[in-house]
Amino acid sequence: MTGMAPRDATMFWLSRRTANDVFLLYCFAETPTPTEELRAAVAERVALIPDLCRRLRETAHDLDYPHWIPAEFIPQQFIAHRPDGLPWPTLLDRLGELLGTGVDATERPWRLHVFRGVRDAPMSTGPSLVAVVQISHALADGTRAAALTRSLFIHRVPDAPVDNSVKHRVDPVKTPVSPVDYWGQLCGWMDPSVLGVLRFPQQLVATFRRGLAAGRAHRELAERTAVGEVPAPTTGFTPGALNTMRPVAALDHQVRMLVVPADMLRCPHVTVTVLALTAISRALTTYLTEHGRAPDRLGAALPMAVPASSDAHNNYRSLSIDLHIEEPDLRARAELIADELRTRRERALNPLLAVQDRVGDTVPALFAVRDVARADLDTPPQAIDGNTVVSSVNRGAADLTFAGAPVLFTGGFPALGTVMHLTHGIHGLGETITFSVHSDKAAVPDPDRYLALLAEAVDAVRG
Repeated sequence: MTGMAPRDATMFWLSRRTANDVFLLYCFAETPTPTEELRAAVAERVALIPDLCRRLRETAHDLDYPHWIPAEFIPQQFIAHRPDGLPWPTLLDRLGELLGTGVDATERPWRLHVFRGVRDAPMSTGPSLVAVVQISHALADGTRAAALTRSLFIHRVPDAPVDNSVKHRVDPVKTPVSPVDYWGQLCGWMDPSVLGVLRFPQQLVATFRRGLAAGRAHRELAERTAVGEVPAPTTGFTPGALNTMRPVAALDHQVRMLVVPADMLRCPHVTVTVLALTAISRALTTYLTEHGRAPDRLGAALPMAVPASSDAHNNYRSLSIDLHIEEPDLRARAELIADELRTRRERALNPLLAVQDRVGDTVPALFAVRDVARADLDTPPQAIDGNTVVSSVNRGAADLTFAGAPVLFTGGFPALGTVMHLTHGIHGLGETITFSVHSDKAAVPDPDRYLALLAEAVDAVRG
């Protein structure tokens, strides 16, 4: 039994209120291997990946945080979708239906969806096999989920950098075979709820002390910001047409994907992330203007991986990036976005923010679960971190295979939320880069038009 980090538990509790699973798509060439043999191969590989051989167990009355316990792979985690031979647009419709679902981490925290014989997939000259890994956010953030999936399909260690991370590459996950809980061997025989009661006073004291330290860090950060030693935070963005306060219905998720050669977004002294943000800024401005909702200002919330400070599986901070749509020249706009990204990263990695984050690591579970349950998801905020989410990760070399079939490209779909109705995934694999567009039908009624504008914008930023 392994204790769960508070930030991971928060993701689990949030999944009760909104769909927040992580979805990763990998398109392979089709293989002659029968589906049952594919399932057996997955079961054999999963047995070697400890993080994929566990499930969550809640503690009675939430007296302590949930725990991870061993759980063998079961056949139901491999879902072979029928019929075979779907055309690519129909596959995307099926994928949209999946994005409104969620796994139950107390049963199994992940599953693999397999679509066989897919016709007319990008970058393919024949039938394709599409594998979609669905993972509870409690088990992994986007970067860790990519590492777990790489462990599932890898046959050698990758060597490609992660574009928007302070880490240097997405490697196969290494998890101790026999993790030791915070309370050591006591957890092997003592009930978790009893542990929670025993731990409660210590957690209160630690939270109080860390709260005092966080207050001092907050004041020091404000002072350093005032004298210019630390970049000032971004001014929040006004909720726009894509940020109406309403939940997304389970069947209102839709997906479009644009797969391009990596060379289209490789430019000296400019990262893929910056060029992708520039292209999105152009496409989104044009799309909203065409629909009579021209924006004055647009921003993107960009998740950035940060060094793990605990045993948490979610280690990232959201950067608020101004897309500078007031600048008409795309080259100049890209420079502004690059500068914005540098300053946001500098502030996000300031140790004083980490001091403030540490408070949440000691809050008793009773208080944490109550806060998640009472979080207001219905009142429109006056300002938000971005009008859309853009998650950008290089998933490494194209050295993945499924039953010997080579991988062609990958994609990912950041979750929608009550205030976020359009998200983008930018994912590199080998010599391909994929723009994955996840939207709410009500917010983006013409996703094909938006994808066409995005393709035009990618061409434009190249020039």
